[in-house]
Amino acid sequence: MPNTYDLAGKSAIVTGAAKGIGRAIAELLVANGCRVTVWDAMPGDVAGTRSMRVDITEPTQIEAALAELTGERVDVLVNNAGVLGPASSFAEHAARDWRRIVEVNLLGTMQVAQAVVPIMVRQRGGRIVNFGSLAGKEGIAGIAAYSAASAGIIAFTKALARELVQHNVLVNCVAPGPIDTDMIRGLGAEAASQMLKDSPVGRLGSASEVAHLVAWLCTEASRYQTGAVFDISGGRARY
Repeated sequence: MPNTYDLAGKSAIVTGAAKGIGRAIAELLVANGCRVTVWDAMPGDVAGTRSMRVDITEPTQIEAALAELTGERVDVLVNNAGVLGPASSFAEHAARDWRRIVEVNLLGTMQVAQAVVPIMVRQRGGRIVNFGSLAGKEGIAGIAAYSAASAGIIAFTKALARELVQHNVLVNCVAPGPIDTDMIRGLGAEAASQMLKDSPVGRLGSASEVAHLVAWLCTEASRYQTGAVFDISGGRARY
């Protein structure tokens, strides 16, 4: 029997949902009765959703996309959009590339949240799920900028949760370990092979497994959870 979640009548924005984890999240939310709007800088329509081309590093694009939703509720925000880039020693990592990682992953998450939070406060309720990474908890050699941006998202989540809990807006973070997506495969065969060796369960996670965790965080079953970081790493996380 497939897992189901009571999301009927809810409305969500999912960033970075043209493919990978974001797409799996959008599809699962739709399958459980949620109205989903996808924001992504890339084209990639997800069945049953409303898709908008939005670059989350551009505040004007965020504002324009929200203007199209005027009068609608935003019950759920999933800040999934992010970039990883190739593995590299930090000394050899081009500044323009690592700045882009911080700009998309950390600053983009903060900009989208800042735009959506007032809507949720007026509604007296909402759920925000930010995406960090296991790299943000432990720091991983070769992806220092990504690790730093992910750690920032974790700290941002905890701080924002404390600010918003009085408004019935719950904020949590999902920190995946290696998940079988184009982003991870883009690190190269050697890196992917090492991840498999480091995994206690002996495999990469799937985007659908991450999506189920997110869906649960959007339901009333998780109403006591805020400011938490949920790793999903197949046992790889050390704390």
